[in-house]
This record gives sequence, C-alpha cells and structure tokens, in this order.
Amino acid sequence: MPAPYPIEFRREAVALLKSSGKSLPQLASELGVSPQSLRNWSRQLDVDDGRAAGLTSDELRRLRRELRVVTEEREILKKAAAFFAKESGTR
Repeated sequence: MPAPYPIEFRREAVALLKSSGKSLPQLASELGVSPQSLRNWSRQLDVDDGRAAGLTSDELRRLRRELRVVTEEREILKKAAAFFAKESGTR
C-alpha cells in the first residue's frame, strides 16, 4: 500500500515543525494532516536518522513484506492440509 504522503513532504513537514516555532497541532492544521501523523513522522525520521532507538523505515518495510509472505504461505498450507484431510477421509 503506497504512503498517502511522499517522504519528501514528510521530511519538509518535520523540518518546519522543528524550525518554525509553531505548535504541532497548529502546523498540522496548516498542512492539512493530523497532529498524530506529524508526531509519528517526526519520531520515525528521528529513528531513521539515528537520533532515536527503534526500527528504521527500511527494517519495517522488510518485516512487513516478510510477514505478508509468511501469512500467504500459512494460508496455502491450511488449504493443503484441509484438502489432504478430505482426500484421506474419502478412501
């Protein structure tokens, strides 16, 4: 799922937050985003830039992709198990 706001927009919004002296809710309102989104972007960019602890955007993207693959594999295995259970019951 693509992000609704490009990373450039997020970076500029966070830079404005840090340099403008405006409150987070005020700036969020002016930019047309929710205060929580702006707060999350700021926190994630701090992690990405090494100023805070946590999973970077690249790590999160990799883990989400891996989770999607494992979930698909699990669904395939569940269907296969049900198929073979049904097959062995009819013989």
